[in-house]
Amino acid sequence: MGVLQLLKSQFLCHLMICYVFLVSGLIINLLQLCTLPLWLVSKQLARKINIRLAYCVSSQMVAALEWWSGTECTLYTDPKSYPLYGKENAIVVLNHSFEIDFLCGWTFCDRFGVLGSSKVLAKKELAYVPIIGWMWYFLEIVFCKRKWEEDRRTVAQSLQNLRDYPENYWFLLYCEGTRFTPKKHQVSMQVAESKGLPKLKYHLLPRTKGFWVTVQNLRGTAAAVYDSTLNFRNNESPTLLGILNGKKYHADLYVRRIPLEMIPEDEAECAAWLHKLYQEKDSFQEHYTQTGCFPGPTVSPPRRPWSLINWLFWCCLLLYPLGLLLAQLFSSGSMLTILASVALCSAASLGVRWMIGQTEIDKGSSYGNKEVPLNRN
Repeated sequence: MGVLQLLKSQFLCHLMICYVFLVSGLIINLLQLCTLPLWLVSKQLARKINIRLAYCVSSQMVAALEWWSGTECTLYTDPKSYPLYGKENAIVVLNHSFEIDFLCGWTFCDRFGVLGSSKVLAKKELAYVPIIGWMWYFLEIVFCKRKWEEDRRTVAQSLQNLRDYPENYWFLLYCEGTRFTPKKHQVSMQVAESKGLPKLKYHLLPRTKGFWVTVQNLRGTAAAVYDSTLNFRNNESPTLLGILNGKKYHADLYVRRIPLEMIPEDEAECAAWLHKLYQEKDSFQEHYTQTGCFPGPTVSPPRRPWSLINWLFWCCLLLYPLGLLLAQLFSSGSMLTILASVALCSAASLGVRWMIGQTEIDKGSSYGNKEVPLNRN
């Protein structure tokens, strides 16, 4: 292990990274709050400002993946579709099998210049979570309660609000609704059998209603669906803790561009289309398992420097005064002050470990573990 790699694995470095993310995130949330009066004067200007502020938060995590851990990304896609990425609104359909697949989705967005404006369909509870949740609120993220009767109208209205959005965006959609686990897969395949649907090996059954509502409300606004299938080389299952430790991974992402007009407007036909899409995604994963690659030509979109520049800016802004404060505390010679500082750092370290733990698969949502919810599609 080299000196640099050893340094990256030290918990003190992890603590400083998380400190910068947390404090800068709260500062940005405050700045977003200050844009509220601007919405009354110029909605589009407020949106553009919030896109930049949101980028200041999410790009820090992208920088950790790309520049701290050095993780690489190879894109498998049609060369004719590649020039369109980042130049149009799109619905991005992602598989949900890894602890950091959301982060790889953000990296994909950043390399094509749409990270700050990208959207997701998130559960309503996240809107009340500081930093990410509050950032999403001002970014007009679409929130749902996972209760179709209530969500159908509110989700549709939120999507309609995006029709005049001032910049290109990608709407990231996990149609499986929850992260893949063996238990959830078993339940999902029981549902597939009861409905007479072909069984999937590497995915859960897609939740068709949310996809149909998204497509219907973004017709005329989004140009295409990007069917995206993610995998990692050498059968690795990367974690956020691995990223913080500076461990390097290699992600392979297979993307197909499907024009939105090719997707049926009828709900039942759209559901059948989506089930067929996931059968194809399953075949792509099988191909990857057997050969170690996806079909088709490859390209490696370059890393953009802006995520690193933003990260370094916040590090310089926040770590220097922290260092001065700690130096003054320890130079004071007061045992009480030193003990209080140690206790604060210990509490912070426990908080960091807790946040990292929430990204682990075995700590994920229980959504999809029971057959009843899965039958509501």
